[in-house]
Amino acid sequence: MRVHRNFSFVDISGFTALTELEGDEEAVEVLTAFRALLREICSRRGVRIAKWLGDGVMLVCVETSPLLATILELHYVVRTVSSPAQTISIRSGTTSGDVILMEGDDYIGHCVNVAARLCDLAAGGEALASPSVIGDLPRWGTVTAHRDLELRGVEQPVIASSIGMPSQEVPHSLDPICGLPLTEATAENIADDARGFPVFFCSSECLDTWQRRPKRTRGER
Repeated sequence: MRVHRNFSFVDISGFTALTELEGDEEAVEVLTAFRALLREICSRRGVRIAKWLGDGVMLVCVETSPLLATILELHYVVRTVSSPAQTISIRSGTTSGDVILMEGDDYIGHCVNVAARLCDLAAGGEALASPSVIGDLPRWGTVTAHRDLELRGVEQPVIASSIGMPSQEVPHSLDPICGLPLTEATAENIADDARGFPVFFCSSECLDTWQRRPKRTRGER
């Protein structure tokens, strides 16, 4: 069956060196933390983890925006929590296109291969995306650079864009659910809190989670 899907490949850059320098136990701890973080973000944003690939992962989503939001948040969190002493980061590649859904849980198609190749060619900390998905970047995402890439097994050069979050040089607030820094201009949704102050959200999913949170009763601190 032929379907249209969006794909991302993500892996941990520097994982082999980490294993050699710090040992298998430390590498397993890093990988476990990475997988737990990714599960939480994917669950909240409605993105499916198609398969784990050792120190990497393949993600798939019917819609483009949730997948891009997942990738941007994942890169932001890893970059924020990493210390200068750490030698690892993540890299990713994202595309979309028509593929063959095989046996209900596998995807065969050119765009899957391109996403994997983009991930391989991305620098540590870089998120590469094809032109087919750039139009669905969230308001808090931005294109930082364009690159022409020669992909193994692909005859024509592929145009790819490095995506990320804009630098926060202006006052900003944090999304109360995912913790992403937002301004009124970059927030996808805005709601008022109990005091009437605006609260910024990166997505309708975070807004919905916030609205469904347990409300404090009178007398609770």
